[in-house]
Amino acid sequence: MKILIFGDVHGNLPALELLLQKEHNNYDAVICHGDVVNYGPWSNECVELLETLPNSTILKGNHEKNFLLGNYAGNHPVAMAFFDYCYPKFKKALLPVIFKYPQRYKLNDFIIQHSLNNQYIFLDTDISEVEVDSNFVIGHSHQQFYRKSNNFQLYNTGSLGQNRTYINKSDYLKYDTVNNAIELKSFIHSIDRVINQMKAEKYPIICTDYYLSKKRL
Repeated sequence: MKILIFGDVHGNLPALELLLQKEHNNYDAVICHGDVVNYGPWSNECVELLETLPNSTILKGNHEKNFLLGNYAGNHPVAMAFFDYCYPKFKKALLPVIFKYPQRYKLNDFIIQHSLNNQYIFLDTDISEVEVDSNFVIGHSHQQFYRKSNNFQLYNTGSLGQNRTYINKSDYLKYDTVNNAIELKSFIHSIDRVINQMKAEKYPIICTDYYLSKKRL
């Protein structure tokens, strides 16, 4: 089987649609490790689209947990502004959908989940105190990488919808279970549709400025 593994979509419907278009008829299943919602203008549409995909497994990320609680517990002003804008626009009928998302998924020798100990793991993060006791596929830090720890493999898919280095770059993995091969993949897309929609909906300036401040490839 060929499986698309991705996450951190963050309401970026154009990136999600483009991924499915690019990989059309070239995958057998989909696994999303969470954070489908918040930030971008299409949280509802992304959740609804993922629900229509056959052989799909959608996991719960920290932003789904925030939406279920109805509260953002942090104090980062940009994240607070996004939550305060996006959460009221999320369809309450979709809360049961994201509630049923599991926390993790076992796939052959890998455990797929949103994060490890709720930490942001980067390529250069000291993970000596993080319990890496299996092969993992994670996200959360929006940085794509592969590394080893304690003789286990650790993949980060990167972010499909909100790359924090290059805002118009979408990252994901493709897992060929027959050949036991994982490929780090990415593509470039136009972020203008996202930003223009944010402006049209009158997102707070701090939110649109955040997207505009990011580099592009």
